[in-house]
Amino acid sequence: MSNPKAPADPVETPSIDARLVRKLADILKDTGLSEIEVEHAGLKIRVARELTVAAAATTYVQAPQAAYAPQAASAPAPVAEAPAPAAPAARAAGDLVKSPMVGTVYMSPQPGADAFIKVGDTVAAGQTLLIVEAMKTMNPISAPKAGKVVEILVGDAQPVEFGEPLVVIE
Repeated sequence: MSNPKAPADPVETPSIDARLVRKLADILKDTGLSEIEVEHAGLKIRVARELTVAAAATTYVQAPQAAYAPQAASAPAPVAEAPAPAAPAARAAGDLVKSPMVGTVYMSPQPGADAFIKVGDTVAAGQTLLIVEAMKTMNPISAPKAGKVVEILVGDAQPVEFGEPLVVIE
């Protein structure tokens, strides 16, 4: 006996158009993309190609050369020896206050105002040492401990990186 209420085809799946898959593969080849995904009317098709290590390395190396290496019409200039790197400046003994973010350092609360600190000042824990501006937001950098400012390692309006030393407190 058959059940009259049971559907003949419980899940009807749309058919995959082989021409569409081939067109997507051609797009990958023409553009250099590694994968492409298309969704239309409940059908989702993802076409990906595997890059070899040599092809990936070549792509990585060639792109920067094209962007940064200007084409010279004349013969290349002789290569001069690079100067020896300077010895790192001796830092005063003490605790380093490092930048918690990428931004621009400001030594005073506003242009023309006195600096928050100068070498030789005694600071309290939590006192503002300087400001780091990141994404139009002024972020005060506070002293992690009480002590004497031994060295200021950055200048006003200087860009800084995450973790870059700013001030030495003894």
